Amino acid sequence: MPVRSRRDNTGLMDVVSTAEVPAGERFAFWREVSTKLWVPYDLRCDPQVENGFRAHVGISDFGAMQATLLTTMPHSVHRSPKLIRQADPEVLKVGCIVRGGATVTQDGQRADLGVGDLMLFDTSRPFLGRHAPNIPTSQLLLLRFPRALLQLPDRDLRRLNGVRIPGAQGIGALSSQFLLQLARHMHELSASDTARLSTLTLDVLTTALADALDTPSTVAPHTRQRALMAQIHAFIQHHLDDAHLTPDTIAAAHHISLRYLHKLFQQEGHTVAGWIRERRLEQCRRDLADPRLAARSIHAIAARWGFASPAYFSQAFRSAYGLSPRQFRQRSHTVH
Repeated sequence: MPVRSRRDNTGLMDVVSTAEVPAGERFAFWREVSTKLWVPYDLRCDPQVENGFRAHVGISDFGAMQATLLTTMPHSVHRSPKLIRQADPEVLKVGCIVRGGATVTQDGQRADLGVGDLMLFDTSRPFLGRHAPNIPTSQLLLLRFPRALLQLPDRDLRRLNGVRIPGAQGIGALSSQFLLQLARHMHELSASDTARLSTLTLDVLTTALADALDTPSTVAPHTRQRALMAQIHAFIQHHLDDAHLTPDTIAAAHHISLRYLHKLFQQEGHTVAGWIRERRLEQCRRDLADPRLAARSIHAIAARWGFASPAYFSQAFRSAYGLSPRQFRQRSHTVH
């Protein structure tokens, strides 16, 4: 199976793509990839597009969890009783739609999934999944892990088979934002990043599934708190460009008091405003170093990430990095 590792300045992610396979062999190759990466499946697609089929998957190990970001043309995935008897590693998968859509049927229940929606798959039970046939390319984040890692009763989890967990409301929305951020930045993650994120990701999934089951009390308080902080961090990251992002709006979005929000950040040695400022400065630093944005003014970059005052931005940037934004940009572009 052709696998290549894509490296950048910070991370390493294995990538498998049909682009490296002769056109007439691509879908057969993808069947083989799916079996080796996950479990045996019966894959099918429209015969008219089989030769031109395209799919691409990035794979990262998150401790005992495997994270894959799948970009694919429409096709169906069937996990039959015969294939389960052939190989049953007793793993669960949680999917999050990043782009496009899908339909999944398991245990007599059907879920139509859109961007941000979550879905639990039990690979020990038959299911049928279809990537949206009317959308040329869909993207899906899949998290695969042994069922023993999830501290929720099997009899309860089975109630979620074939059930859509909405990504637009409640805990599902907060968990969805975390997973969508993970999908966007997977290619940047280092080994230390994935080791740290493995526990957080499992905490977020446990909390989301327990809330979907209406059994939040089954999750340990420290797990819920870690998941809450991961969700808050992802929410802030997603809204960094909003000049009206404040501790009040963050607390309201997560249904907690402002006092408790400040307490959570104090336990990590931060203030809410300070953490937001650091993340915004990081984004400005990245944009200033990007030669593709050389024509964009420093003020425009600062405003893009929520800094309304050029003087305040310049002072904060110099305090954080020891150079003015202009000096940093000049030095970065000289190095490039």
